[in-house]
Amino acid sequence: MSMSHNTTPKQNGFHFPAEWHRHTATWLSWPHKEESWPGKIDLIYPKYCEFIKIISEDELVRINVKDEQMAAFAKQLLSFAGVDLKKIEFYNFPTNDAWCRDHGPAFLINEHTKQKAIIDWGYNAWGGKYPPFDLDDVIPTKIGDHFGMPVYNPGIVMEGGSVDFNGKGTLLTTTACLLNKNRNPHLDQEQIEAYLQNYYGVEQILWLGDGIVGDDTDGHIDDITRFTDENTVVTVVEENKNDDNYHLLQENLAALKTMRLLNGKQLDVVELPMPDAVIYDGQRLPASYANFYIANSAVVVPTYRCANDDRALDILQGCFPEHRVIGIDSTDIIWGLGSFHCLSQQEPEI
Repeated sequence: MSMSHNTTPKQNGFHFPAEWHRHTATWLSWPHKEESWPGKIDLIYPKYCEFIKIISEDELVRINVKDEQMAAFAKQLLSFAGVDLKKIEFYNFPTNDAWCRDHGPAFLINEHTKQKAIIDWGYNAWGGKYPPFDLDDVIPTKIGDHFGMPVYNPGIVMEGGSVDFNGKGTLLTTTACLLNKNRNPHLDQEQIEAYLQNYYGVEQILWLGDGIVGDDTDGHIDDITRFTDENTVVTVVEENKNDDNYHLLQENLAALKTMRLLNGKQLDVVELPMPDAVIYDGQRLPASYANFYIANSAVVVPTYRCANDDRALDILQGCFPEHRVIGIDSTDIIWGLGSFHCLSQQEPEI
């Protein structure tokens, strides 16, 4: 049921909850595009299935696939990994790629009417970098139609990895991504803020600057700074002053320390180290511990076979005392230029 521009989600009492709000399910799009992991796609499946196994222990996992053949292939690998297939649902909604955070449905909830709705933002594969993206662009509406949920179509480009939420009216994003002319060149910062407020149902937009080196999304927030509760963020910092990430992450850290929330409080800022640089085929990859995914009972964190892995897991465990914080080696997955948060999209309970 597609909704026109006559009313916005905010007017209708909807908002986008924080990721730690309990989930009905996690949505994924099964990886199949070899060009996203040149020469490595077969290597990613064991860790991807491990990710699914952890999530599915306490929520459904709903997976977009091209057809029954792809579903059968997925079931074979998931079974081999020890996943309970009763917790997995497949939907024949074909995609161009696997990055469900960005092309998947942004689920909204209305706590008064006990309804869910979906935003179907426009999707152009991070500024037209990786055509075709026609299948990815229609995924939210397909899911909304299947479940009979209202679907709002703002008519502008927006990606799930570019925004993060505290569930209490505040949204965190970056100027590097949202003000990039390859997304919505006809909109200025004030106009983009109005879309964010009206469609995500938030009151406050906090802006950081640049994303990390190697990030082909032009600076997604989910590689640098994430809310861990309504007052707290973790933000990645680079300790090597000669590293290309050092100064830009220091600028973001300084900006976070000046920010105030709607309740007047300063943000609690927890520093998270960066991993050693991950370089493959001469290319620096956007490896970051901030690309974790908050499932119902676990927080799944990408690790990179380096000394800071354990430090990062310990810091995040302190931020999520009610969750098991679990590291999964993402060294092969990051060759696709994203990790577990980029691959997943939560569907909240109502």
